[in-house]
Amino acid sequence: MTATLTQERTRLVVVDIADVAVCKDPDAALITYSLGSCIGVAIHDPVAKVAGLLHYMLPESSIAPEKAKASPAMFADTGLPKLFRSAYALGAVKGRLVVKVAGGSQLLDDNGTFNIGKRNYLALRKILWKNGVMIKAEDVGGAISRTLRVDVATGNTTIRSRNQETPL
Repeated sequence: MTATLTQERTRLVVVDIADVAVCKDPDAALITYSLGSCIGVAIHDPVAKVAGLLHYMLPESSIAPEKAKASPAMFADTGLPKLFRSAYALGAVKGRLVVKVAGGSQLLDDNGTFNIGKRNYLALRKILWKNGVMIKAEDVGGAISRTLRVDVATGNTTIRSRNQETPL
């Protein structure tokens, strides 16, 4: 009964593909669906109670600069700065941010011709490393689709895949 009441009070903020959201509402949770080769990046500042979620599709904006201007969350190199800057604007501090990552699967590319999932993940690691940001937890790779959810008040992050939800 308590779990049901808690879920009913939680306002879900859906982050679409090639989208980003940050939130300071303690009654909200950010969620993104269909993380295949895309990467979901959840961040949380436990002191400021700020959470953010990015769902990007591709590693580098140089392939489509105009699309990157119109939709920076489509690419790792433009979406990640937007995610972090938006969280800072709500009071998050870089040194306190807990970063969790999901996605990077190899779907619809059985031969590994494009390796979008791997390339997306490598771009993420490179950008975070250059900026001195560590990943606390991740669920990446394989050939599955994932749903990523982060609770704004607590930072609790879960992965849903194959009808099973697990903490990240």
